Amino acid sequence: MTNVYLIRLDSPIGRIEVVADDDAVIGLSIEHDGSLPHDDSPERPNAVLERARVELAEYFAGSRTEFDVPVRLDGTAFQQAVWGELARLGWGEAVSYGSLAAAVGRPGAARAIGGAVGANPVPIIVGCHRVLASDGRITGYSGGEGIPTKLWLLGHEQIGFAA
Repeated sequence: MTNVYLIRLDSPIGRIEVVADDDAVIGLSIEHDGSLPHDDSPERPNAVLERARVELAEYFAGSRTEFDVPVRLDGTAFQQAVWGELARLGWGEAVSYGSLAAAVGRPGAARAIGGAVGANPVPIIVGCHRVLASDGRITGYSGGEGIPTKLWLLGHEQIGFAA
């Protein structure tokens, strides 16, 4: 059985819970309605999570624009392709659902792309908040408190969007 480790940290968008195995971050959750998925479990840090804690603190302070902590994204081949494209985006860069669909060889599959983006197990570190509609509008966000959380992250990275 794989060891699973857990930390929580405070952030400007609410508490964050990060889960890792011995080698990589495997999940990140943003507080929703005052709770996190593993609130009933004690913290169990390891070296990967301590690194994630530092990098996330630096990100929220504005001094880190890319993450180096290892992540493992478990999902379908399609989800993996979408998350791989998200991982290529840098600080302040945005992409449309349609562009993501074209990049993974599935033009016209924007709705399926939206599902894969929403299923990203490691938001913030893999920047799913950077995906906008083709006209630059915000269409949704599954992390934290939804749109308000996405608005904060976009503003933090100075990513423009259409109202």
